[in-house]
Amino acid sequence: MLSAYLFLLLAPTLSVFAASSDDWRSRSIYQVMVDRFAQASGSTTAPCNADNQVYCGGTWQGLINNLDYIQNMGFTAVLDQRPRETERIAKVIEQIWISPVTQQINVSSSNPDGESYHGYWQSDLYALNHAFGSQSDLKALASALHKRDMYLMVDVVVNHFGWAGSPSEVDYSAYNPFNDSSYFHDFCQITADDYNDNQTAVEMCWMGDTNVELSDLNTTSPSVISAYNSWITSLISTYSIDGLRIDTVHNVQPSFFPAFVSAAGTYAVGEIFDSRPTTVCPYQSYVPGVLNYPLYYSLTSAFGSTSGDMGALADTVTTMRSTCNDTTLMGSFLENHDNPRFPSVTPDVAAAQNAIGLAMLGDGIPIVYEGQEQHYSGGTVPANREAVWLSGYDTDAVLYGYIAKLNRLRNHIVSVADEAYVTDQAQVVYQDNTTIALRKGSASSPLVGVWSNEGSQGARYNQSITGTGHAAGAALVEVVGCRNVTAGRNGTLVVAMGEGAPK
Repeated sequence: MLSAYLFLLLAPTLSVFAASSDDWRSRSIYQVMVDRFAQASGSTTAPCNADNQVYCGGTWQGLINNLDYIQNMGFTAVLDQRPRETERIAKVIEQIWISPVTQQINVSSSNPDGESYHGYWQSDLYALNHAFGSQSDLKALASALHKRDMYLMVDVVVNHFGWAGSPSEVDYSAYNPFNDSSYFHDFCQITADDYNDNQTAVEMCWMGDTNVELSDLNTTSPSVISAYNSWITSLISTYSIDGLRIDTVHNVQPSFFPAFVSAAGTYAVGEIFDSRPTTVCPYQSYVPGVLNYPLYYSLTSAFGSTSGDMGALADTVTTMRSTCNDTTLMGSFLENHDNPRFPSVTPDVAAAQNAIGLAMLGDGIPIVYEGQEQHYSGGTVPANREAVWLSGYDTDAVLYGYIAKLNRLRNHIVSVADEAYVTDQAQVVYQDNTTIALRKGSASSPLVGVWSNEGSQGARYNQSITGTGHAAGAALVEVVGCRNVTAGRNGTLVVAMGEGAPK
């Protein structure tokens, strides 16, 4: 990454509680699966076999005890000569996204789908998942975060409740507040093909399988809408929540969301699990942010091998820019709990650095999934839900330091050098079979990122990048290699590439 900015870690102190979209735009998110992040005991050896799909013992208190690990992912205060900047609070990861907090159905550990450790099989909106802790523990987590000027994002489910059994035998009276079948759609099972051409079925039929069915709520019902709006207002207020991640947005009719988000009074980012911009982007008219799944798929394809499709990645960046309402409010990610970890596609660390770097410094709010910084390599669910404590919270891990460096750079740009950075949309300025370059930020001094899929065995060569926006003779800093670079004629940059490293 080539920048005209000094490389400092300085971030503003911002207000918290029910933060707006503008508040969130400059932040970065660390995604936590509560059951797999930290035990209250502090153990780093407690067994957790992700394949078993059972509760492993992570709690909100364990998370509180390990907030330094998250916030200090690059925690470095470098004093600048400008007094107003040295007074700011230095931090990197500024908020966390945690698993759903609601009470879950009881599922036998012998069930082929496992237990509800992930939090997506709720049964009672107004009770907490006590496997994670008590009301006071969740309030203490919010308080601990806010004392650090960090935000709390909570995952919520509005599409369904869980049922471990046959759909014909659902005991609706066990649900709260939707304790009658009249609140739910009649049973029909969603098929994979429905997601291609039958949106009515996607919204009205049930997810799940014969082991655990997901009872599909009729979110067109005024009583369901009213109950959900009342609940989310109460949840936000009671636990001082700053933002929401909304699960399975694609499975709910879009008109449900504006009133729900308004009742929350916070920024929200929704999940539309689809690679097509034409499917994902329209939902931004109903939810402020959406997860950038089209970019995720293109990043994985482009950097997952040395023959990855850089052209398709360039097309995705450009298409999302022109199709979505605001790519700077989208959630940008390379890994999460629903998709195979990137190192399961390729173990090459240089490839991971490039894919992570573009996701974090391109458009949107960067999201890092727990364990990503440890180069965890679990494949499809449930293998990608490893316990972070088994890493010993290694702060010397290569990607831990790299992610910290990217966050420090982004925070410095946003808070000190270029406030327009978070609202400017990234542009592709160069692309060939192995390299892509993006510029982002103010017209006079943008950040330029050069990303390669050649991997750690890549050759050394000089790459010329035009259209950077920099003036001829501008003195820049290549951040990853910590080298000085001078812009040539018309702002052309000659970038020394090698060993697949990002620049």
